[in-house]
Amino acid sequence: MRGQLQLSRVQAARTAAQFRPRQTFRLSQQVRHASTELKQEVARNEKVGDVRSGFTRIKNLLLGTSIVAVLGFGYLYVTDTRATFHQWLVPRVLRTLFADAEEAHKISNKTLKALYSVGLHPRERGNPDVNGDLKVDVFGHLLDNPIGTSAGLDKNADIPDVVLGFGAGIVEVGGITPHPQEGNPKPRVWRIPSQNALINRYGLNSEGADAVATRLRQRLREFAYALGLGLDPVAEKSVLDGHAGVPPGSQMPGRLLAVQIAKMKETPDNDIDAIAQDYVYCVNQLAKYADILVVNVSSPNTPGLRNLQQAAPLTKILTAVVDAANAADRKTKPAVMVKVSPDEDSEEQVSGICGAVWASGVDGIIVGNTTKKRPDALPTGYLLPQDEQSIMLETGGYSGPQLFERTVALVKKYRTALDKGPNETKPEPKKIESAPKQAEKSEFQLETEAMKEKIRSQLYAPSDKSQTAAPNSLDAETKSSIENSEKVIFATGGITNGKQALEVLNAGASVAMVYTAMVYGGAGTITRIKQEMRDEIRGVDVERLPATDARK
Repeated sequence: MRGQLQLSRVQAARTAAQFRPRQTFRLSQQVRHASTELKQEVARNEKVGDVRSGFTRIKNLLLGTSIVAVLGFGYLYVTDTRATFHQWLVPRVLRTLFADAEEAHKISNKTLKALYSVGLHPRERGNPDVNGDLKVDVFGHLLDNPIGTSAGLDKNADIPDVVLGFGAGIVEVGGITPHPQEGNPKPRVWRIPSQNALINRYGLNSEGADAVATRLRQRLREFAYALGLGLDPVAEKSVLDGHAGVPPGSQMPGRLLAVQIAKMKETPDNDIDAIAQDYVYCVNQLAKYADILVVNVSSPNTPGLRNLQQAAPLTKILTAVVDAANAADRKTKPAVMVKVSPDEDSEEQVSGICGAVWASGVDGIIVGNTTKKRPDALPTGYLLPQDEQSIMLETGGYSGPQLFERTVALVKKYRTALDKGPNETKPEPKKIESAPKQAEKSEFQLETEAMKEKIRSQLYAPSDKSQTAAPNSLDAETKSSIENSEKVIFATGGITNGKQALEVLNAGASVAMVYTAMVYGGAGTITRIKQEMRDEIRGVDVERLPATDARK
């Protein structure tokens, strides 16, 4: 029994020995098979990973490109004055957020200044003036267009380059007084939204001529440095003398910078010598940095200022200003204009102002300012809301679309009076002792006379084309007055669209200026008005467009 058991164990051991290599072989095969499958799985996963990685890269590329495109488009959009964002949204947001119109104005200017410092300010893109269809000759400068911005938008010359970037041919900063003054107590500006109008009694609040001159000088130095001329006085003088190839005020081709000056509120109204000294002080500080000096004798918010529009005191003041301007330390002297009130409009008053302009040697008149009167609402018969009726009772100057018809009538009246030439007997005003002697004819005038005559001969040469005046072209009477005139008129007051701009140009103005329209229409107002002008005159003979007149 025991022997059989041992035999069975031996046989079992032999059997196990026989099958062990086969089992090991099979296990090895299974391992190799599993390894192969693992490698294949890894390979498949790598391929899937590569595919997914490729898709991820493509997705990231598309996402990155989209972000860049959106940011790029967004940048171009928000910095383009043609954008609805500027012409519709921003003005309404400001009116909603800031009930005080002055505060809204201040915040707007600070924002624009900050945006300009990082290159994100709104500007006119696409160079719509490149075709030259709205060019106009003013004081020997060929401007890109006949649209200007009135003083008040940039009182202390904080953002002249920003406003120039809006596309206007002329930008006026100020008004600037000899020394700092606060102006009238706040609140001093009110909106009349239903009329797109304003009432203000700022009272010529200003940082003073010294502060503004410092700011404009720094701007000039930075411009000279950017041109590689350096920062020394020689570089400044080079730009001032026109060697940079651009007007020294605007520092841009086809544009001019006007600087408005005014007297101190505290200067006695009956001391004409002291008043003249106020203006001369401003000229001495600011003339170098201006292409045009504007003498404000028409603000309704400075007591006694409008009395200076009488012929005798006005002649004396303007003569002093012209003499001081001609003594400015630069090769080409700034032109001088006087800004008159829309309320002094009798024949005697207009004749007296024009006589003072001729007698003093002033180069032109800005016709219009805010009015003390309260025009009827538009449309005719419209009843103002109760809150706006209350605002209409506020003391101050009114501005808005309701002034337009009055502006056109005044432009025609001044154009006619100026075209009659100087009075037969010129008053001889007593010149203040500090004013330098007026030059008989400035070097600037001599240099530009030939060019003006050439432009006139080209613009008004006989044409084979029909001479029938189109609705928006210059009529024969206006064209004749332009040929014979020597004094320039800028029109301001109620101009809100391109058709109205053309109308004041046809009435005898060289430039149409806006202010309140920009408060309600935003940074895109200038671009819009110019496009509306083009739409109005489309198809009209280019030689007879209002924008191509050749006034001095």
